[in-house]
Amino acid sequence: MTIEEAAFAIILHAGNARAEAYAAIEKARQAEFAEAEERLGRAREELRAAHQVQTDLIQKEAAGQGVPPSLLLIHAQDHLMTASAELSLAEQMVALCRRLAALEGRLGGARADG
Repeated sequence: MTIEEAAFAIILHAGNARAEAYAAIEKARQAEFAEAEERLGRAREELRAAHQVQTDLIQKEAAGQGVPPSLLLIHAQDHLMTASAELSLAEQMVALCRRLAALEGRLGGARADG
């Protein structure tokens, strides 16, 4: 895999992870928690795939097969870090939606948004 292919693979998997994380939040907002958890699982898998490509590049560099820095690779790293942060936040938001739904259930289903 070339460095450019690796960068695009990181961008692809990180983008997929972000999309799944946001889909999980939307499912949680609709109180579809099983689907939300499934989406979070997919997001984690995509993030793992992106991270594996990154790890391969780091191992090559550690083995003396230097990876020349490029704007594309920096851009890919930015996507990976952003996706990782957004997944962490999505996990917290799904948990909060679950708690909110439980509280609404105790209050007889009353919702603040109508």
